[in-house]
Amino acid sequence: MTNTIFRRIAYGPFLLALASCGGGNPQQGGAGGGEMGAGPPPLVVAMTVRAQQVPNIVELPGRIEAVRTAEVRARADGIVERRLYQEGTDVTAGQPLFRIDPRDLAQQVEQSRAALARSEAARTNAASVVRRYAPLVSERAVSAQEYDQAQATLRQETANVADARAALARARLQLGYTIVRAPIAGRVGRAQVTEGALVSASQATLLATIEQPSPIYAVFTQSNAAILDLRQAGAASTPLSQVEVRLVLANGRDYGPVGRLDFADQVVDPQTGSQVLRAIFPNGERLLLPGQFIRGRIAMGTNPNGILVPASAVQIGERNASVSVVGKDGSVAPRPVQLGGQVGGNWVIKSGLKAGERIITDGWQKVQPGQKVQVRGDPAPAAAQQTQGN
Repeated sequence: MTNTIFRRIAYGPFLLALASCGGGNPQQGGAGGGEMGAGPPPLVVAMTVRAQQVPNIVELPGRIEAVRTAEVRARADGIVERRLYQEGTDVTAGQPLFRIDPRDLAQQVEQSRAALARSEAARTNAASVVRRYAPLVSERAVSAQEYDQAQATLRQETANVADARAALARARLQLGYTIVRAPIAGRVGRAQVTEGALVSASQATLLATIEQPSPIYAVFTQSNAAILDLRQAGAASTPLSQVEVRLVLANGRDYGPVGRLDFADQVVDPQTGSQVLRAIFPNGERLLLPGQFIRGRIAMGTNPNGILVPASAVQIGERNASVSVVGKDGSVAPRPVQLGGQVGGNWVIKSGLKAGERIITDGWQKVQPGQKVQVRGDPAPAAAQQTQGN
């Protein structure tokens, strides 16, 4: 028993060394086993790239902005007594939003009304003096100087009446500002002040903000060079109002209604070389909110020799995008490409591919660079091979 255990211990390292040298299963090929242990080439689906007419699409990041925005600010001094609207609701132009304590301004109205009454009384007295002096001037009972002085006093009192009336109208106007009204129709946001807050007309205290929900703007920024390329590619004669724009929301879904460009800034930012484009969209369902991040797909002209490939064929990495190209001998090579916009479920290829080349649309995940594959779905027609040879 002891001898048997000793022999197992003695021969153990030898058997392990023999197994590591390939003495195990002869059907298992190592890393350098070559073709002897290799399986059949992977089966993939490929397509031949063909030139076709595609729209020139550029994707731009942008933000949503309201067509009309109004900041509701205090135009009277006083304490806010009450908020007269519900936050986040639609309001009409002229609708009351806040009420400011009117008592001080109401007293100013009464004071101005009293001042007007004094001015009118003084004017009435001056007018009666002029009427009494008029027949006495011809009889030399009143000197001409006294008569001229009476007429000047009447004119002065008449001016005082006009000044008092203007002061009364201004006091009434200020009193009217104690009811703060919506300057435009739209959706009003949350109140910036609460009941009991002291607001100031001189400091123009912000009370709330109103934004028109529909239609709405999408504002984009793009390099001037890219915009020039698009125009030179065939959109130079297209009126701005006929350029269609589609939006992709922050959750990746497409926004249904189609917008159109309505403004292109005529000034290029000298620091960034960028230019501002703006599109207008209907917003009946109010999915677009001011400040919201979106991506716009702007179609400007068409490219008669464009290339479209399925999205499943594109491998998007951190720095670039690529496709797997099948050569004449069936071997696969990665090819970096420059992507344009998306048309349906296809990517527009701006550079990196040419007509007649074959790319893998399904199965590229199981293929290594340089490995040969079996192609299903596209037998590499002779016309395509001839195009590649040329």
